[in-house]
Amino acid sequence: MTDSKLNVNGLTVSEEYQARTQSGYGMLALLFLSCILIVISAPQIGVYGLLPVILTALGIVIALFISCGFYLLNPNQGAAIQLFGAYQGTDRNTGLRWRMPWLTRTKISVRVHNVTSEKVKVNDLRGNPVEIATNVVWRVTDTSKALFDVEDYQEFVDIQIESAVRVIGARYPYDDIEHDEVTLRGDADEVSEQLEKQLQERVMSAGVTIDECRLTHLAYAPEIAQAMLRRQQAQAVVAARQTLVEGAVGMVETALDMLSAKDVVELDDERRAAMVSNLMVVLCGERDTQPVVNAGSLY
Repeated sequence: MTDSKLNVNGLTVSEEYQARTQSGYGMLALLFLSCILIVISAPQIGVYGLLPVILTALGIVIALFISCGFYLLNPNQGAAIQLFGAYQGTDRNTGLRWRMPWLTRTKISVRVHNVTSEKVKVNDLRGNPVEIATNVVWRVTDTSKALFDVEDYQEFVDIQIESAVRVIGARYPYDDIEHDEVTLRGDADEVSEQLEKQLQERVMSAGVTIDECRLTHLAYAPEIAQAMLRRQQAQAVVAARQTLVEGAVGMVETALDMLSAKDVVELDDERRAAMVSNLMVVLCGERDTQPVVNAGSLY
């Protein structure tokens, strides 16, 4: 079985496969038998001639050979086996294991990693500086790529997290009061999904799988935070006043139509204009209005 292939750039890419190792418990029993052989034959040296010497030496050689091949694997841990630098597969079987003494092994954790990135300052789609931080849950799924295709897979992942955050942060605006487009603040789930997809493409070459990616911090940069807050407040005030005016116009129109329909009062253009003005002041004013009783004629 081959342990590598060439990618589109002509570089060697490793692929994980099962190493030819075995359980260490059988070899432990054999080690115990060799120790018994040494214990039995060693006292007989000089009594029965050359045979005890041979048996003792054989027991010592077997014991040393077996002892050099033991290693332990914890749950969610793998061992990449190498022969003089050549990859010979990965052992993921837990417990006491044994391999040929001339084979070296490099242990690697395949547990889930939870990383919260540092705050990264990014210019959003509109050029406003914002601070973004994310939490990424990842794990190694291909030990061969993680060990042999990148220099340091953990550092590689950390750098790619920052790079992906910068790309996604520049792709969307921070906020959109009209809700016409995807924003960092208003569409966190979609942004997180795109961030996870972007990051997975970047760390695939290191044999890493991204399980989850969520934004943990999102804010305007301190130098524009106050200015952006005032802008948001102004936009909110304008939107509120627009809604208020639209409602007031509808109420005035309804009141005039009802007065005319029920023949409550005859209104000429001048009286209609005065009533519209008074109603708009009452409905749109920020302070409570004070009624003025007109004791005389309107004219």
